[in-house]
Amino acid sequence: MSDLFASAGLEDGAPRPLADRLRPQKLCDVVGQEHLTGPEGTLGRMLKANHLSSLIFWGPPGTGKTTTARLLAEDIDLYFEQISAVFSGVADLRKCFDAAKERRRTGKGTLLFVDEIHRFNRSQQDGFLPYVEDGTIVLVGATTENPSFELNAALLSRMQVLKLNRLDDNAMEELLVRAETLEDKKLPLSAEARILLYNMADGDGRYLLNLAEILLGIQIDDDLDASGLVQILQKRAPVYDKSGDEHFNLISALHKSLRGSDTDAALYWTARMLASGEDPLYILRRLVRFAVEDIGLADPQAIIQANAAKDAYEFLGSPEGDLAIVQAVVYLGTAPKSNAVYMAGKAALRRAKETGSVSPPMHILNAPTKMMKDMGYGKDYQYDHDAKDGFSGQNYFPDDLSREQYYKPVNRGFEREINKRLEYWNKLRDNAR
Repeated sequence: MSDLFASAGLEDGAPRPLADRLRPQKLCDVVGQEHLTGPEGTLGRMLKANHLSSLIFWGPPGTGKTTTARLLAEDIDLYFEQISAVFSGVADLRKCFDAAKERRRTGKGTLLFVDEIHRFNRSQQDGFLPYVEDGTIVLVGATTENPSFELNAALLSRMQVLKLNRLDDNAMEELLVRAETLEDKKLPLSAEARILLYNMADGDGRYLLNLAEILLGIQIDDDLDASGLVQILQKRAPVYDKSGDEHFNLISALHKSLRGSDTDAALYWTARMLASGEDPLYILRRLVRFAVEDIGLADPQAIIQANAAKDAYEFLGSPEGDLAIVQAVVYLGTAPKSNAVYMAGKAALRRAKETGSVSPPMHILNAPTKMMKDMGYGKDYQYDHDAKDGFSGQNYFPDDLSREQYYKPVNRGFEREINKRLEYWNKLRDNAR
């Protein structure tokens, strides 16, 4: 379409989205990324030194990754070449590399910006290496996914990863003020609705400006309140990829909130995932895991509550079954915490691997044949139910392994009672020696 306008001599007057018309012309105009673009930021220092390394821009949509790359090329006087890994293949890359070689012969460097760089497979990513190493291109890749999971280690080792932040309310307010100044018109919003507009954009500056363009383009007599704004602009679902980085970030936030006994925070992260379309059974699997890993026997009911929530959800489905998830979250968040069972299991497994195939002591081995009985299998075994207090105090560890304690309950919740039981058995064991 841009070519059509250009051929007609109309390019300057062609309709352009508000987000494009407000695209920053200088690096200092990029909002929300001052930790990178400021004088002491990574990019600010690179520009001051007039040297740009190959970079990975990692951040949510609408945070200025493409714009920042374009401005860097202008400031360092590099030719800006842009491709998308979604639409480009090996042939496209080869053309870019060949063109960059030709420019280099004339003394002009190339900044190759690759959007969605994580979409390239391992072989395609390897294809960048020689051209990055010999300086044919300065590679700037953009990704919304965690680079450590999605990019080759060889490529990552030659690039610097810079994290772009989700735009906060201050950054989004600055964008709205710029939009109002450019259009010479105020957004028809109450203070409450203006804040709701930030939430609708969910940290995405481009989407915020698209919403603002709709509001600036319609005739509204009175300022909209929050409910009026929702009627005009349907709120989009939060940005959430169920197989991506945010998926793991939110489940981690839920787990750690529960571990910290912050029930309200745990409810918030649960609601965030449910509202974003997360599979409720994925959340429930984490709750069951949490019950045994972070509560254990401090509250033996925790695993029962978590499993009951799973059963209730499978029986009821959404939305009624969501309440079972909420109940489980509240129970686990308010329960006493202990990882003693978890640590005991790890310690025992580690010791088992260290000791190898040592045999149990002879007296606790069964003797199903006469030969085994003659060899001493089961000899001197004491049947605990026949002993005083139902406790013989015999040794059950291997003969060459001294007695060790793996399970060390905390003095919280039901594990207080377990501590009393262990102290009782230990006292009887000491008396039996």
